[in-house]
This record gives sequence, structure tokens and C-alpha cells, in this order.
Amino acid sequence: MATPTADRAEVPAGQLTMYTTTWCGFCRRLKSQLARDGIEMVEIDIERDPKAAEFVMSVNGGNQTVPTVLVGDKVVLTNPSAKEVKRHLAELAAEG
Repeated sequence: MATPTADRAEVPAGQLTMYTTTWCGFCRRLKSQLARDGIEMVEIDIERDPKAAEFVMSVNGGNQTVPTVLVGDKVVLTNPSAKEVKRHLAELAAEG
């Protein structure tokens, strides 16, 4: 399931990283949907990790929009559906 927190620099390529907050309903829903499908992720709370908050703002026009999802080390998705995340994971696996 989700790991409580990690530094973005320590996340290996090919992994799913979700930037969240504790109060975000969209984050909870996406985590639940992915967990139901057995998809593991690293979860980073941007309110506890200033570097993570800076990263999220850098990819969202200065906004702290969550969930922001990093697939591998290249694809960034803002408030994606579980279907969209799974599609990107499948593409990443095919690149392999």
C-alpha cells in the first residue's frame, strides 16, 4: 500500500509517487482505487515536505494542486483518474 512519506530524490525510476495532503478527498479516493487494484505507491504529504510542495508548484503553475502523481521520473499527472494512472503505468512497463 502507500508509504507514509519519502523524499522525491530517493524515489527510484519506474515507481508511482503521489503528492497529497491529509485533507484531500480526491487524494483519498485515488489512493483507494489504486490500492484496490494492487498498485503500490509512495505517498508524500506536501504540507510536511517543503521540497515536495515546491515540486508540485513547479509542475502546476505555482499551485499546490493535489493529487499530483509522478509516474516513473517523467510523467506528471494532476488530479488524474485511476484509469489514467494505470494507462501511464502500462506505457512505462512497455518501455521497460
